[in-house]
Amino acid sequence: MDNIRTVSDTKRKFYGYHTRPINSIYRRFVEELLVEMHLLSVNVDFRYDPIYSLGVVTSFERFMQGYSPEDDKPSIFNALCQAVDGKSEEYHQEAEAVLKEAKGLSIGDFKDKLTHVTSNQGGEGVLWGTFGAIAANPKFKYSRLLGVGLYTLLMEIDADLVKDEEKRQETIKEVSEALNFSPEKLQKDLDLYRSNLDKMQQLLTVIEDTLEADRKKRASTEAEKPAEVLDQPATQE
Repeated sequence: MDNIRTVSDTKRKFYGYHTRPINSIYRRFVEELLVEMHLLSVNVDFRYDPIYSLGVVTSFERFMQGYSPEDDKPSIFNALCQAVDGKSEEYHQEAEAVLKEAKGLSIGDFKDKLTHVTSNQGGEGVLWGTFGAIAANPKFKYSRLLGVGLYTLLMEIDADLVKDEEKRQETIKEVSEALNFSPEKLQKDLDLYRSNLDKMQQLLTVIEDTLEADRKKRASTEAEKPAEVLDQPATQE
C-alpha cells in the first residue's frame, strides 16, 4: 500500500520550491490554499479538471492582489502547484482555455448548451467535455475551488448577472442541478468567497491609506528641515 502524502509533506515541498519569506498579510491565504489543494489531491474521488484549475488560478490572483514583492508571485504559485505534483503552466493554460470557450456566450446560450451537454454526457471543447464528464460521474468530488471556477465563468459571461442576487442564485441552482451537486453548498461557498474578497479589499485599502499617510508625513518632515536650518541664528566668530 502506497503511503499517502501528509499535509506536512506537502508544506515541506512547497517551502522547498519557494524559499523566500511570504508577506505576513498573505501567508494565511497561501497556506490555506495549499492545504485545500493537498486534501483534494489525496482524495480518491477527486479528479483534476480545467474548471478546478480556473478556480485555483482565480483565487490566487484575486487574493494576492497588492502582494509585495510582486516578482515573488509566480514563484509562490509555481510552488503551490508543484507541492501537489502539478504544473503551474498547465493550470494557467487550462484556465485560459475554458474562459476562452465561455467568452462571447450569453447566459441563455450557456445554460442551454450546458443542459444539452450534460444530458448527452459529453460535448465538444475543453469546457463542455469537462461539464459532461462531471455530470456523468456519480462519485464526482465537488470542491470549493471548482465552485470558484464556475463563478469565474459566470462573471466572464455576464458580470451584471452575478451582481443581481436573485438572478445569481437562480443561475447557481440551475448549474448545480445540471452537474448533479448541491446548489446550497455551491451558494454557501460563493457567498463566503465574495465576502472574503470584500474583506481583503477593505484590508488593502486600509493598508494603502496608512502608507499614503506615512508618505505625506515623511514628505512634510523633509520639507520643514531646510526652513529650520535657515531660522537658526548665525554662529558668531
